[in-house]
Amino acid sequence: MASLDLELTEAQQMLLDAVQRLLADVEQPDWQALTAQLGLGALTLPEAAGGFGGGAAEVALVMAELGPALAGADWLSHAAACAALGGIAPDFALLDDLASGTARAALVCAATAQGAPELVAGTRLEGTARLVAGAAGADVYVIASGASLAVVRAAAPGLTREDRALHDGTLAADLHFAGVVPEVVASGAAPLDLVRAGRCVEAVGLMQRMLADTADYLTQRRQFGAPIASFQALRHRLADMQLSALQAQALTEQAVTTLASGDNDSAVSLAAACVAVRDAARVVGEGAVQLHGAMGLTEELRLGARFKRVLAIAAGLGSEAQVLERYAAAA
Repeated sequence: MASLDLELTEAQQMLLDAVQRLLADVEQPDWQALTAQLGLGALTLPEAAGGFGGGAAEVALVMAELGPALAGADWLSHAAACAALGGIAPDFALLDDLASGTARAALVCAATAQGAPELVAGTRLEGTARLVAGAAGADVYVIASGASLAVVRAAAPGLTREDRALHDGTLAADLHFAGVVPEVVASGAAPLDLVRAGRCVEAVGLMQRMLADTADYLTQRRQFGAPIASFQALRHRLADMQLSALQAQALTEQAVTTLASGDNDSAVSLAAACVAVRDAARVVGEGAVQLHGAMGLTEELRLGARFKRVLAIAAGLGSEAQVLERYAAAA
């Protein structure tokens, strides 16, 4: 099931086909499968650094497929970090390892963490970043501090890490910086839009899978001698869920398209997608769980894990006030 309706180039179609083939054989691919078999570690690195030079469209295609497989959270942080790193440090020593997947990167910014360290006098990092997505297994951190990006290795003196298991099954980490000296400091903006667009796409893929599973369950489950899919109240509930998901999908597709083309309206489109995805995540997720009855949150079904993940994505996009504020500012 295609998650996004985008016009694809031949190379993008080949990328999509490769990811779908892997997922047909492996239900939840690990880091090794994503990087060694597909080469996704190099997707957003520039070609001069051994990468593929992928941008928002390529990241969206991958996240739409990895989302329902619950396999995209760490990769998205790596992809965003590599996109930033390739721009500010094209000669960084670990680029080859990051491209091959033998090393991993994580982005530390407002879209991936709570709080951020401060770059003091442009020479050292002080402070804490909490619940950093993808940081638990990363070897390199790209940190946004003000108008600068700093690059730090996980083994840097003064840096300590506390891994955190989240309710959606992913791993994050708290990073504590005590006078950490970055290897690279450069002016630049963190790819916040890439992360938020990737998360919106991930949520769209998850919601589509939950809708498909719920519709299938309603046709199988029988009550009073008939499939419960024939009950008007349940059909109306499913229609409301589909409408909410379709709105989120349409706005996400527009956001990805404008980001990929560099359109001036990309900020507005992305902010609108974040608002719609955040609302749809709860409508679709809660509806899917409730229509499954007591089975909805059992470990027997993957629905519960997908529901928890889509709620985590919604929370990561910001509170209702924050996403609406971003939309108002962009508009």
